[in-house]
Amino acid sequence: MTNNNTTNLQPPPDLPLPQKKLMADLDPPRKPKRNKFAFLCAILASMTSVLLGYDIGVMSGAALYIKKDMHLSDVQIEILSGIINIYSLIGSAAAGRTSDWIGRRYTIVVAGAIFFAGALLMGLATNYAFLMVGRFVAGIGVGYALMIAPVYTAEVAPASSRGFLTSFPEVFINTGVLLGYVSNFGFSKLPLHLGWRFMLGIGAVPSVLLAVGVLAMPESPRWLVMQGRLGDAKRVLYRTSDSDEEAESRLSDIKEVAGLHPDCKGDVVSVPRTNHSHGEGVWKELLLHPTPAVRRVLIAGIGIHFFQQASGIDAVVLYSPRIFQKAGITSETHKLLATVAVGFSKTIFILVATMFLDRVGRRPLLLTSVGGMILSLATLATSLTIIDHSNHKIMWAIALSITMVLTFVASFSIGLGPIAWVYSSEIFPLRLRAQGASIGTGVNRLISGTVSMTFLSLSKAMTTGGAFFLFAGIATVSWIFFFTFLPETQGRVLEEMDELFGDFRWRQSLHKKSYSNGEDNNQQLNGNSNGHIQLGYNDNVSGNTLRVNN
Repeated sequence: MTNNNTTNLQPPPDLPLPQKKLMADLDPPRKPKRNKFAFLCAILASMTSVLLGYDIGVMSGAALYIKKDMHLSDVQIEILSGIINIYSLIGSAAAGRTSDWIGRRYTIVVAGAIFFAGALLMGLATNYAFLMVGRFVAGIGVGYALMIAPVYTAEVAPASSRGFLTSFPEVFINTGVLLGYVSNFGFSKLPLHLGWRFMLGIGAVPSVLLAVGVLAMPESPRWLVMQGRLGDAKRVLYRTSDSDEEAESRLSDIKEVAGLHPDCKGDVVSVPRTNHSHGEGVWKELLLHPTPAVRRVLIAGIGIHFFQQASGIDAVVLYSPRIFQKAGITSETHKLLATVAVGFSKTIFILVATMFLDRVGRRPLLLTSVGGMILSLATLATSLTIIDHSNHKIMWAIALSITMVLTFVASFSIGLGPIAWVYSSEIFPLRLRAQGASIGTGVNRLISGTVSMTFLSLSKAMTTGGAFFLFAGIATVSWIFFFTFLPETQGRVLEEMDELFGDFRWRQSLHKKSYSNGEDNNQQLNGNSNGHIQLGYNDNVSGNTLRVNN
């Protein structure tokens, strides 16, 4: 059984060695084609993220009608809108242990089932308290979904396309937001007491499709190895890797991390309990007695999720009708149409981001993205402040405000949006990955809930423009944190992250990066690195080694 998509042209055997090396330099190995089965698995797993995206998008419009129908205050509306993020902390905290216990695949089924129940409860709600119960149940499902989708995808994907595939959850979050905006517009013409119920209740449909689709997915090979099921893991790796050689290499790496002997060949083997195959002792190792590398990984995972939400993305997405109203748009139909434009902008640019994650790398996209966010937030804050202090409509300021909202969500989607999930799902060591990812997701939802539940009150206290100046300041701090603390993980296999974070120094990122053929790797093995600091990896697919010139 072979699945090798790369072909190398070999130089004639009678050529001198220097000419052979020259030919190797001029004829680098071809990049392997994307693995279609891994692609399908990533899509199915990432569909769970539609649940959160739909809820965020649909609440932006449904809240307008719920407020009228139930005669609620702004404080009640912002609590109703944002509380699902706080409730999702329960799901995020439970998902790590659940996925170690029953597996990544069936944890996705649990997420879909819980959200299905929550969506039905919200659609059938007769009062505010009933609606809050529905939000509680749906929030737990969202927490499960957010944690498990990127972890499963990262563990299934080959290193050559892990960034591309692991960005899918953010793609589907944006797809869900867009569907929520479209649902708002579509059901807005129904009677007041029915429209918002249809908007919320229809969210049960994606969870049913998810439960059916998961039957076509294999279990995570890394989870299978941790359970001692080497035969099953090997079969999954052969289907999700770019070549048979890469499958064997990935299996060897996972066995090493799991504490298994390299020569262990049985289909079912015993895994030492000290490796926490069911999650025992992980929290102590992660939080109480971490190694320096694990501590750095933990700070990076928490930091990227904190800044993703603290920069105000959910405030813009959730309250975009209010922002457009503050900018001068008074018609509810026009406000809903403008929010649909926001959804299209987010979705289009997240698709652009997926094309560049494995080509450009995480750091360049992340820093460019946050730079665009800072500029758009500062400009939006300035234009809203000008509008707020004017007694008449200033059309250029209104147009600028709308443009900056679209620019902000586009900048977010091209970098910080997907990379937060990609990065946090790939940096934690295997034995800590599920719990580490759940901590990152928990921080993400906590900050999102805090921003969502305070934005209207914050806008009243310091004006809407002032709130966006605050978000611009936070985004500036995040750029500095990302620049100095986060190393590039592009192309690294998951089992190398400990070494990467243990050795990284931010000044190294200032040096020019280059790729060279496998001969440099051979030189390194022979003790000759030609004065280069070797920060890279031996890519099993292409044979390339990433190095940083010193």
